[in-house]
Amino acid sequence: MILSTYHTFQSVFCCCCCTVQKRAVTTQVSLEDNADLMDEYPLSERQSSYPSSNIYRVNRTVGVPSRRKPPPPPPADEEDGEEVRVIALYEFCAQEPTDLSVRRYEEYIILQKHDPHWWKARDKDGNEGFIPSNYVTEKKSINLEAFEWYCKNITRNKAEQLLRQEGKEGAFIVRDSSQQGIYTVSVFTRAGGDQNGSVRHYHIKQTQASQRQYYVAEKHLFDTIHELIEYHEHNAAGLITRFRYPVGLMGRCIPATAGFSYEKWEINTSELTFMKELGSGQFGMVRLGKWRATHKVAIKTVFEGSMSEEDFIEEAKVMMRLSHPNLVQLYGVCTQQKPICIVTEFMENGCLLNYLRQRQGRVSKDVLLGICEDVCEGMAYLERNHFIHRDLAARNCLVSDKNVVKVSDFGMARYVLDDEYTSSTGSKFPVKWSPPEVFHFSKFSSKSDVWSFGVMMWEVFTEGRMPFENKSNAEVVDEISRGERLYRPSHASPVVFQIMYSCWHEKPDGRPSFHELLDSINEVAVNDHT
Repeated sequence: MILSTYHTFQSVFCCCCCTVQKRAVTTQVSLEDNADLMDEYPLSERQSSYPSSNIYRVNRTVGVPSRRKPPPPPPADEEDGEEVRVIALYEFCAQEPTDLSVRRYEEYIILQKHDPHWWKARDKDGNEGFIPSNYVTEKKSINLEAFEWYCKNITRNKAEQLLRQEGKEGAFIVRDSSQQGIYTVSVFTRAGGDQNGSVRHYHIKQTQASQRQYYVAEKHLFDTIHELIEYHEHNAAGLITRFRYPVGLMGRCIPATAGFSYEKWEINTSELTFMKELGSGQFGMVRLGKWRATHKVAIKTVFEGSMSEEDFIEEAKVMMRLSHPNLVQLYGVCTQQKPICIVTEFMENGCLLNYLRQRQGRVSKDVLLGICEDVCEGMAYLERNHFIHRDLAARNCLVSDKNVVKVSDFGMARYVLDDEYTSSTGSKFPVKWSPPEVFHFSKFSSKSDVWSFGVMMWEVFTEGRMPFENKSNAEVVDEISRGERLYRPSHASPVVFQIMYSCWHEKPDGRPSFHELLDSINEVAVNDHT
């Protein structure tokens, strides 16, 4: 409900085009140990994420040389050890003097990895600066990530969705198989007269000889997977069709960066162009805009008195460091004048709730499960980083123009100053998405988010219906407290309903983690396609 309660418009936390970017996180470093992200601690008790520099104090008379050994030298950067070389997957244009522009396919030397999202690099001409870590991949003798047809960690279900969305004969993806160490080529075809087309899946196999070779068709052996793909791009060689059109992630959709530049969280309002109005949310007006006339963004102008601004501004620095392909990226805030503005990614297809309602009867069960998978990926990342959403629901998720779903508005509920919203007795409080420990004791945790995720799954598989439709908040509290739960949606198989039902255990400890939920969803996706 926060920042995105307008149900006929897009929410504030929005994004630019972004396909299923599971592979983009492969170069990111986990923030698990970053105490700044621990939502359970008040801001005043949180420690800086950067260690203070060591100061060596020696008590001695001036002019008398010290007998003590000199302090050890500071830790060396990566450039003093083994050289780390990377290959650029995307183009990046330097936004600040401290940045380094990156060209796709070119090689760079990494000098520092002190920040998980922005690495200091050097190009072939000796220029140095910061680059987004999710725009590059480490250079290895065998690294499929350098090829646009490879999608790491993408499920069979997602691969089929992407290929059907492209709908072109011979469109293909190379992905990790469910079997460890095995790769699969998924290819779209209309062969056989099927107007809707079908997706075929071919395991890339290896010979048993000492000099192992790869093949899809047994008579055609290759030393590398790249050579295999290149051959079948020109020759079907017994396959249903040749690999005509790579549908990978690289080059087709640029992922979001954690902020526009290294350590830049304050944005000057003069750099923003305000465009059409998208709607009004819990805090204020949402507009489509551009940053420096180049980047499409969503701009939230915050109504004065609607939120605890000082606390939010401090926390925004932490929230910007949350970066995942299934989270809407916070780019920065404008705080130097009133009213303050929040700048985020822009999502072309807007709010998930509206997306579902507008497409009732036209979305397959596989796609519905894929939506839940996207949201669960984003929530598992928040869970790993000890960050609590507090208001997860379909209205607070957004959809890209590539139909990828991202979690929005995470953590924002803490800054609402509306008593009707923050009190469980208030009419605006999201009781229908809340577990007993929240509406009775205001006790939030990742496990309370899990309960809300179960309700969001229900929303997805009912294509946007309201949970507990004709019941008041008081009636819902009474029913949940007596152990009653939502019914199984007609689009949800018994196995899918079992997953959402597991989220509604009365005790938080009885609910699965998001990591466990993701495993369960992936297992259903695989088994439904055996």
